[in-house]
Amino acid sequence: MARVTVEDCIDKVENRFDLVLVASHRARMISSGAQITIDRDNDKNPVVALREVAEATISPGDLREDLIHSLQKYVAVDGPEPETVPLIGAPGARVDADDTEVTVDRMTEEELLKGLEGLTPPEEQPEPEVSDEEE
Repeated sequence: MARVTVEDCIDKVENRFDLVLVASHRARMISSGAQITIDRDNDKNPVVALREVAEATISPGDLREDLIHSLQKYVAVDGPEPETVPLIGAPGARVDADDTEVTVDRMTEEELLKGLEGLTPPEEQPEPEVSDEEE
């Protein structure tokens, strides 16, 4: 193939914009040291990238995925799903496995502060000193 045209590549990639993105990404990969899959024939990296796409020696889908991955700043990792934790009820209360109704009580800031005041121990008063005469 002496000259690469868009028509040679367009049947491998959906549109011209995607072709430009994929080929430029592949050309950058070649510039950074990636192994080429065809003979260079004294061509520059963008031409080699287009020839690789045209001859289907490299998958445009794989190049697209690699391009997307290289542009992502945050990659979400699918971790294991958290296990279901049984509901904690009042002492002696029984919770059925099929009981899915959960009620949530809302509390105002004043109610919260009053509840917290009740949890703090009262301040200790110093004991009056007992003199020898009172004993």
